[in-house]
Amino acid sequence: MEENATNRYVFTIIVPVYNEVENIGRLEEKLQHFLPRSLCPACVLFVNDGSTDGSGERIHSICERNPHFFYLDMKENGGLSAALKAGFDYCFSEFVGYMDADMQTDTDDFNLLLPHLVDYELVTGIRADRKDSFFKNLQSKIANGYRRMMTGDGVSDTGCPLKVMHTVYAKRVPMFNGMHRFLPALILLQNGRIQQIPVRHYPRMAGKSKYHLWNRLTGPFIDCFAYRWMKKRYINYQVNNSNLG
Repeated sequence: MEENATNRYVFTIIVPVYNEVENIGRLEEKLQHFLPRSLCPACVLFVNDGSTDGSGERIHSICERNPHFFYLDMKENGGLSAALKAGFDYCFSEFVGYMDADMQTDTDDFNLLLPHLVDYELVTGIRADRKDSFFKNLQSKIANGYRRMMTGDGVSDTGCPLKVMHTVYAKRVPMFNGMHRFLPALILLQNGRIQQIPVRHYPRMAGKSKYHLWNRLTGPFIDCFAYRWMKKRYINYQVNNSNLG
C-alpha cells in the first residue's frame, strides 16, 4: 500500500465511527482543541464503518474544513476490529492511537500516554472512576478478568478506548473479529512492551452503545479460545540481513 498524507505527521488518531451522528459535532470540537496541544504533530483519521444515520456525511464536511482531518469510508459495516485494522493499514505516521466516537474519554489524555512510547510499544488507558452503570461495569469486570486469565497480558482494562502504539507493531496485528479486545496481548506476542496509565472517563451523553450482554461477555469468552489457539501458532520473526536494498 502506498503511503498517504498521514506520513507527514508523527501521530495519527484513529476514530472508528458507526452511527454516532449526535456526537460528531462535539468530536470535531474536542479534536480541534487537542491537535495544537498534542505533544507531537498529529492528525485525525475517521473510519466510517458503514454508518446509516448521516455520520459519514458529517465526517466528510468536517474533514473539508479541517486540514489535519482525514477519513476512510468502509464499504459496509464490519465492526470495530475491522475499522481499527483498516485504520492501522492506512496509517503511516510513527505512532498511532485510537479513541471511540462516544466521547466517554478525553482527547487531552493522549498526552498522558504518548511520553511512554519511548519505553513501550503500546500504552493503554485505564478508565478511572468509570461512569457506566453498575451492570455494565460488572459485565466488563467479569470479561476483563476472564480474558486476563486466558491471555496472561496483565491488563486490567483492555476495553478502555484510549490507546497509543508504535505503528509498525499495529500493522502486524493479525486480523480477526474481536481483535480490539486483545490489542495488548497481540503486542506482547510480538515481544512488545505494554504500559497502563489511568485516564478520565465520562458518561455517554448522546447516541446509543453498540454493546450488549452478548458482545460484552459471551463473544469475548469465545474469542479467548481463538487467541489461545493462535498464540501457540503465532509466527514472530526478525530478518538479520538482506541484499534487497
